[in-house]
Amino acid sequence: MKEEMTDRDQAIQKVRELIKGIDTAMLTTISSEGLVSRPMKTQEIEFDGDLWFVTMKDTGKFDEIRDNPSVNVSYAGQSYVSIRGSAECVEDLQKKKEYWNKAYEKLLHASYDDPNVVLIKVNAETAEYWESGSVIKSVKLLLHQLTGAGGDSKLNETVQLK
Repeated sequence: MKEEMTDRDQAIQKVRELIKGIDTAMLTTISSEGLVSRPMKTQEIEFDGDLWFVTMKDTGKFDEIRDNPSVNVSYAGQSYVSIRGSAECVEDLQKKKEYWNKAYEKLLHASYDDPNVVLIKVNAETAEYWESGSVIKSVKLLLHQLTGAGGDSKLNETVQLK
């Protein structure tokens, strides 16, 4: 007997398909001056409702997440995805080893067991996405931007991930 997928399962599957193969995401945190976005390499694991990134503790994003865990992660590729969630810093040595690769050694000048290395785990709450590739959707988007008409064209969807 085949198990029915829940709405959450379907939403996670859809987001997984849309962000698969996009190596770099923009992580937006909240600093004392306002919003700050920076490129981050997404870990090459299948999206299950959480996103993982490697960083260092001596960075602004570490302090910003500690002070305010609300974040946004955006992806741009064949489609556009904006994921809102809550971030936490994880120091689990096994997880760091699991997500580590040689490129980080050169980029961060550290190894996975360096106490300054930390993982950022984003617990995704909602995702909004725009699927591209359709000429009709592109024309409707242009029409909507120019005239405000065609607003019901369903150019984007928002899904709950929690």
